Amino acid sequence: MPNPVEDFEITAASAEDIVTLGAWAHEEGWNPGLADGGVFFPTDPGGFLIGRLGGAPVTSVSVVRYGPDHGFLGFYLTRPHLRGQGYGLRTWQAGTARLAGRNVGLDGVPAQQDNYRRSGFRTCWSNARYEGTPPPDIAPPPGTSLVDARTVPFAQLAAYDRRFFPAPRDGFLAAWITAPGRTALAAVRDGELQGLGVVRACRAASRIGPLYASSPQVAAALVSALAATLPEGTVAVDVPDVNPAAVRLAVELGLTPSFDTARMYTGPEPVIDRTGYYGITSLELG
Repeated sequence: MPNPVEDFEITAASAEDIVTLGAWAHEEGWNPGLADGGVFFPTDPGGFLIGRLGGAPVTSVSVVRYGPDHGFLGFYLTRPHLRGQGYGLRTWQAGTARLAGRNVGLDGVPAQQDNYRRSGFRTCWSNARYEGTPPPDIAPPPGTSLVDARTVPFAQLAAYDRRFFPAPRDGFLAAWITAPGRTALAAVRDGELQGLGVVRACRAASRIGPLYASSPQVAAALVSALAATLPEGTVAVDVPDVNPAAVRLAVELGLTPSFDTARMYTGPEPVIDRTGYYGITSLELG
């Protein structure tokens, strides 16, 4: 009979494994995007680990490296029937070793937050997922236009994204706005970006993220326009409470909270443009 301890191994995930991780995340109620895996995997192909027991995948963690000193952890999962047996912990340890020396972020569900604190993470803010159907035809402020983000010079988009994320992630962003099943809109005034929003098809409500805006009016127009591209018009946005205006806007748009996470870091809280941060991009990659 094989020894369960000796029969457990942790390896880098394959592109096919990422599909499995998406299915597991769906079972947890995280509502991942249908095409997320095709964006996630190329961002850092060695950044997804799978624990296999007897050759079958049973645990996972993503530990994606950004730049020289930042990392983001997600997809920390163990199959329900094997929880509490140490397989998840071993996978966690292998993953965090890959990010050693970096300031590591994650979005933790309430049930795991105490465990993350014991591993050196501290809460910097909370995210609440707001879902619903926003009002249609909300106009942007005078002089501001909503355009297909793919028509905006990419260097301009990447520089704008850096205001809200603590490391360059050009490859990720380029794939994120062009992947199948999504629409990306930019708010532009006098040639300058005033906002950016991306909506992607998911197993349940389509999710908007990122959502950046120079004002609540711009954010509302982006949400309304993105929802209008969907057959059902129902959207979900993970709203950071570090921007109180974003929370107020979600309520004003008639969206209701359904899911909570906490943004946690092992090091100093990154300096970002909080006032323009209306919706996080992804629970898995930040």
